[in-house]
Amino acid sequence: MYEQISSNVRKSWAMIAIFVVFVVLLGYIFGELTQFGYAGVIIALVVAITMSWTSYYYSDRIVLTMSRARPVKKEEFPYLYNVVEGLAIAADIPTPKMYVIEDTAPNAFATGRDPEHSAIVVTTGLLEKLNRVELEGVIAHEMSHIKNYDIRFATLVVVMVGSVTLLSDWLLRSFWWGGGRRRNEDRGEINVILMVVGLILAILAPLIAQLMRLALSRQREFLADASGAMLTRYPEGLAGALEKLAADREPLEVANKATAHLYIVNPLKNLKGSVNNLFNTHPPMEERVKKLKEMAFEAN
Repeated sequence: MYEQISSNVRKSWAMIAIFVVFVVLLGYIFGELTQFGYAGVIIALVVAITMSWTSYYYSDRIVLTMSRARPVKKEEFPYLYNVVEGLAIAADIPTPKMYVIEDTAPNAFATGRDPEHSAIVVTTGLLEKLNRVELEGVIAHEMSHIKNYDIRFATLVVVMVGSVTLLSDWLLRSFWWGGGRRRNEDRGEINVILMVVGLILAILAPLIAQLMRLALSRQREFLADASGAMLTRYPEGLAGALEKLAADREPLEVANKATAHLYIVNPLKNLKGSVNNLFNTHPPMEERVKKLKEMAFEAN
């Protein structure tokens, strides 16, 4: 289990490093081909960070409202309260606030910005269809997202995706207004190569950034699976829950493309095919279950 967690952490930070290099490369070409220089890069970063700061502090309220989640009282679902409180003690974090979505489709997600400001949301369908060990597996997975600071991690990725999108948009606009040609006349033929590379990056960068964001999101799901299994010391519980959730074909009415990546399983219709899987917000279910069963085998 520890090897699996370490491997997932290394892969996540390796992708972040590649992401940073990509942003710096795009910023360098932008500075070389436009009259803005590096000041334009700084402005792009400031705008992206400001947008992300706002979403960082208020996104949880927005998501809870969009998902029609309501707070839960202990008297209403004591069973859920006991599971969440017990796992919070085991994870050594404050007990997250609890919310439910009135929907028979089984699913769950965590939101917030850190363990002190976090919430776990489950559907009533999840409480009805899972047994105790399966429910503990799902709650432990969401608890791991909180403990691993995945929300903060996602904000960092949003900053980089926003920076890439702004820089690529400004690059395209500079080509439109002839900025690249002016620099080309000033600095010789080598800038022709930079112009071609810049044009290709400006067109492809938003797509590449989105693919990297989705790949990071999938990697964090693997990490939360492994950390959740560590928390309960029973990987079979989460594996059984994932199989049950994957087999349930009932749609989650309140889910949409903006919130789909938050849930433990994709609440929207799964994309089929190797190319379409690149745009999926979650790793293949078969692979998640396989890894959990391998962890159970190693633990035994």
